[in-house]
Amino acid sequence: MLHLRAVCPPASTERALAVLREHPGATHLVLFAGAAIDPKGDVLEADVAREATDEVLAALCDLGIDRDGGITLEQIDTSLSDAADKAELDAPGDGADALVWEELVARTGEESRLNATYLAFLVIACLLAAAGVITDSAVTIVGAMVVGPEFGPLAALAVGLVCRRGDLVRRAGTALAVGFPVAIAVTAGLTWVGGRVGLLDAAAISGDHDVDFVYQVGVWSLVVAVLAGAAGMLSMTSAKSAVLVGVFISVTTVPAAGYIGVAAVLGQWGKVLASAGQLAVNLVGIVLAAALVLLVRRRVPARNRPLSRG
Repeated sequence: MLHLRAVCPPASTERALAVLREHPGATHLVLFAGAAIDPKGDVLEADVAREATDEVLAALCDLGIDRDGGITLEQIDTSLSDAADKAELDAPGDGADALVWEELVARTGEESRLNATYLAFLVIACLLAAAGVITDSAVTIVGAMVVGPEFGPLAALAVGLVCRRGDLVRRAGTALAVGFPVAIAVTAGLTWVGGRVGLLDAAAISGDHDVDFVYQVGVWSLVVAVLAGAAGMLSMTSAKSAVLVGVFISVTTVPAAGYIGVAAVLGQWGKVLASAGQLAVNLVGIVLAAALVLLVRRRVPARNRPLSRG
């Protein structure tokens, strides 16, 4: 279940109470009259079954509470209550399958911001990938896959496309368009320094290696990207975050970016192009699959639809 708190203008309180009282998926309703200071108003709290949350949010937003007051949601880890059990039983659908669109938009929006932390993780991931390429270490490549933060902007891009949220599309696109070139440039720079001090030469990526799969783009690259994108979006929309680790390990976005930096410095331009192709195929495949999952979930069931607000 989710804990809902709403700051209501006094004029909207009775109608908001009616929404929460009448919905079978809401329970533990509490009113703190006049408790809100900024913005001024009443505070309503309730526990809402996950599968009922979108419907309740839509009704409250129709009252203008999101504009004149505020609504917050928090995950409830443990609830010992017959009333809560009844609310979950009475609410239509299954909590594990429920998609809370506002929660998804907020989460992907936060994870797609271009900031120092995002850039640091992406640079570190690409450097790990470069180290894996140079040392022919598949284990290090896997580590780079796990560290990479790129699924956040990719998921936000899919959400933005499906929900027609231009702000999300622009934010995610900027994070990807700036993040990868910066990470590749830093990787190339440090690779060049390594070459100057004698730590590596062209032989590092010549011949056959265990990590050659990083730049070997083909049909299966797209297949894996599509499956990973679908699994990743299902993970995000069902709150099964542990699955995301498996998604990161399955795609070669960050390893391909790291390989570009190493191969460019060592003059292996064929592998630069192949790695760039691998990166592009993975990025496009993930976004398309994630968007398709959202389109399907947007229609089945119909009540779990994104709210349209400005």
